[in-house]
Amino acid sequence: MPPLDVVLTAWQIDWAAAVLIGGSAVLYALGLRAAAARGHRQPLWRTLAFYLLGLGFLAVLTCGFPGVYSSQLRWAFTLKISLMLFVVPLLVGLGKPISLARAALPPRGVDRLNGLLAHRMVRFLGNSMAAPLLGLALFSTFLTPAFYTLRTAPLAESLLTVGVPLLGMMMALPIIEEADFRRSSAFFVLEFVFVFIELLVDAVPGILLRLNGQVLDHVMTTPSALGWFPDALRDQQLAGDVLWFICEIVDLPLIILMFIRFSRSDKREARGFDDLTDEALDELNAEHLRRGR
Repeated sequence: MPPLDVVLTAWQIDWAAAVLIGGSAVLYALGLRAAAARGHRQPLWRTLAFYLLGLGFLAVLTCGFPGVYSSQLRWAFTLKISLMLFVVPLLVGLGKPISLARAALPPRGVDRLNGLLAHRMVRFLGNSMAAPLLGLALFSTFLTPAFYTLRTAPLAESLLTVGVPLLGMMMALPIIEEADFRRSSAFFVLEFVFVFIELLVDAVPGILLRLNGQVLDHVMTTPSALGWFPDALRDQQLAGDVLWFICEIVDLPLIILMFIRFSRSDKREARGFDDLTDEALDELNAEHLRRGR
């Protein structure tokens, strides 16, 4: 493992990350200004969470130790990509960027934003059934020679630096902006079943990286003479440990958040039934019985 001083002092400028972070920071600042002009005040803690926790953590991953050594160390690259996909979007989401956009945009802009959120692809990515499939597809490439290309090719690295956090944001939308994704309690039951299956499935790439006795990307050379660098096989095993641990840990808050969403959905449905008149409830029961025949 690297010495602490190496972890703390390793630094670089990742231009793709700089563009993403800078653009996000400017857009959020413009949103704060426009929303304030319309009488909406964003809580200070949400603004600090967006800038310090969300964008700050993304800067550490891309410009700090994981970014500096991601092309040389499999486990550093795996750490960077998995945290950008699963953790950065949740931290950015604490700033409620979509709610801020609604408060800042004019009515026509809000309609366009709502139309984008209602798009079939956004809704597919924004549920817990799609998230594990996308994560599994991405991390399965770590079991192939493409793992080396993703780590070392500048274009691939730039595309991942920009694309992975954006993909994570789309996957995290139901958690960030729950009001845009109201679903029935029956749908949440299906999600629960799928997530419990996914608890086993998404660990597969990490397990295979950890337990395989050969280097799967076929690159046996050690790119550095530093004494703390592991050999190729040990590096792959550490990458498997990182991936396995992060994927399983992320599932725990996902299940908790799903349970909270299920409880809220059930309460909304219960209030909806309470608001029905006796005649409307009788008609609803009769319609249900007619469909069952």
